[in-house]
Order: sequence, then C-alpha cells, then structure tokens
Amino acid sequence: MRLFIAINFDECVKNDIKNIVNNIEKYAEQGRFVSKEHMHLTLEFLGEVSEERVNDIISGMKILNAVPFSLSLTDLGYFKRKDGNIYWFGVAKNKELINMQKELHNLLLEKEFELEQRDYTPHLTIGRKVKLINTINLKDLTETINKIQIDVKSIDLMKSENINGKLVYTIIFSKNL
Repeated sequence: MRLFIAINFDECVKNDIKNIVNNIEKYAEQGRFVSKEHMHLTLEFLGEVSEERVNDIISGMKILNAVPFSLSLTDLGYFKRKDGNIYWFGVAKNKELINMQKELHNLLLEKEFELEQRDYTPHLTIGRKVKLINTINLKDLTETINKIQIDVKSIDLMKSENINGKLVYTIIFSKNL
C-alpha cells in the first residue's frame, strides 16, 4: 500500500486555502489543482509499504516526542517543469516542525525504512502541470496567503489509493501531539 505521514488541516483552513487556489486557477492556462480533501502537509513519504510493516510505522509515531504548535504559510512558489510547473505555498520557518520531522525521519530510519535523504523543505502542493498567465498579482496573493495559520495538534499516517479512478486518502493512524 502507498503510504505517507502528514499534517492534515481542519475545514476552516482548507476553505481558506481553497479560496486562494480558486483565485489562482482563474489565471491558469492549464493545470490540475489540488482538491480540498487532498490538502495536507507531507512530513514523510513512505511509498509502497507492505501491510506487515504498518505496525512498525505506528510504533515509531507513538514514541515521537512533539507538542502542538502553529504554522504560517508564506508565499506562492513553484518547481519548474517542462510540461507545466508544480505550484505550492511555502511554510514559514518553524523550529517545532523541523525538529518533529527530523525525529520522525530518524525513528523510521531506525526501523529500516528507505526514505528520501534530501533536506526537508515544507510546502503545500496546490497544482501540477500548471501554466499561469503573467497578470496574477503576487503581492496581493502573498498577503492573503500570509494570513493563514494552521494549528498542528496531530499527525496522520495516510494511505493513498486509486478507487474507481479517483484518488482517495484514508487515515490509518493519528498521533496526537
């Protein structure tokens, strides 16, 4: 099964983000934008994991030593791609987030999971294969994005699967902070 660990957002935050994404979509010549039910901040992507290993992930999450904290979004950015860019909202530097992700990463490495070894750069993906027209007002957009605050009280082990042609995320386990 395809798994990842993420911070999920409450409905109010998802609605605020979706309103901004809807505004950005008006300036898109092409692209697929993330639906409300798929909005999250990935902490660790695990990829394909056998069912037998799920308890190893959960036991690592259970011993994670983290407390609730808040996050702020910063700006609109993108990863350049030939067929259209991957657009994202940045996350303000946050010591609690970075420390929690690093501890989680190390706990999973101790349990012999193969994980990405690049530095963690928190971001919220909002669109793929996107091409925007140049008339979007980034200054006003950034001011709106900056107003979003995310209270982090738990992290979730998520399963990603395709059911009848639709991407579905299911929470397998939640760890309260």
